[in-house]
Amino acid sequence: MGVTSLGWTSAEQPVVATVTGLARELADPIRLTVLQLLAHEGPHGMTQLADILGVTPARLGNHLAKLRQAGLVVTSQSGRHVTYRLKDPSITAVLDALADYAGGALPVPGPAAPPERLCYDHAAGRLGVAVLDHLLAADALRRRADTDELELGPRAAQVLDRLGIDAAELAGSRRKTATSCLDRTLRRPHLGGALGQAILARLRAEKLVEIDQDGRTLTLRPGAPERLAGLLPGLTLER
Repeated sequence: MGVTSLGWTSAEQPVVATVTGLARELADPIRLTVLQLLAHEGPHGMTQLADILGVTPARLGNHLAKLRQAGLVVTSQSGRHVTYRLKDPSITAVLDALADYAGGALPVPGPAAPPERLCYDHAAGRLGVAVLDHLLAADALRRRADTDELELGPRAAQVLDRLGIDAAELAGSRRKTATSCLDRTLRRPHLGGALGQAILARLRAEKLVEIDQDGRTLTLRPGAPERLAGLLPGLTLER
């Protein structure tokens, strides 16, 4: 039997190259944590990963590119939304073995609450999603049959009156009364249109939220969640 010229000390030996390449990626805390998340929590979008890790999408993008180049993660795309997942699920066993060697489970951070945001002139993020969910559940809004369009529901006047908003005046506006706007962070619809703008204006007037200097981020004032529940009974903000 002939002896190969590529010994175990050669970086060109396929198994050695695979092991050292994997070790190189696992040596970086961000890339290690990304692999942990994908292994134990399933596929994620870049924005989700960036929020959980507390890094900017630009910085995370460099790490994801290295993981793709190393053949550890792959992507799938639906429209403009890109999802990252493990290329080979067997990497999970490697991560678990390393955790056992280290004497405990590798930490998997929980999702950070994304900041409240503006989307044009209405609230996005948790607040915008929660408001839309609440108005639909309260029959203040309803979806038109076979479309994503929204219209005022049978209890619109009663619910909106608590906010000091005239439902009849909204319905007579030249602007769309209410729209369902896909939230880029939560991947769920939030409330837009004339009603979305009117509710945000009301919350600002009540000193419940304020627009940050960047013009894109909303800050909830102390006690805002409880006061929101007073204006819209039953509304809760997901953490």
